[in-house]
Amino acid sequence: MMEDRYLPYASLLMRFALAITLLSAIADRLGILGEPGQQNVLWGEWSDFVDYMHTLVPFISRSIADKLALAITFIEFCLAFMLLFGLKIRWAAIGTGILHVIFALAILNAFGLKAVLDHGLFVSIAASFLLASIPIYKWTLHGIKKRTVYNPY
Repeated sequence: MMEDRYLPYASLLMRFALAITLLSAIADRLGILGEPGQQNVLWGEWSDFVDYMHTLVPFISRSIADKLALAITFIEFCLAFMLLFGLKIRWAAIGTGILHVIFALAILNAFGLKAVLDHGLFVSIAASFLLASIPIYKWTLHGIKKRTVYNPY
């Protein structure tokens, strides 16, 4: 089919978009993107992110929120790495989708639907699960080695 020829490029762009989204959030919470309060900086430092995590999950203690924030940051980094370098893309996409569903539910519970929409989580969730449903990832070592011609069916 003529429409299928664009699917490998779309999947590559979705991989990079999701990975950059995850890495941008990590960079923000580590203060790489700027100081707290600057334009386009949501957290700006680790303690602000831990406070935000504690707001999302208020029934846990601050020390557990710190450990949870560290675990989430590590998971996000691993998922971004997998997406960027084409390692187990389907699993990385499913993991990214599940992580964003959990974030969406926590933000929905803490701040309401408007905050979920402002974070663009529905788009990230949809892109993650759409990426997971693509049958062949051409722009990976496995995809290049396995098939030289893209044939999704």
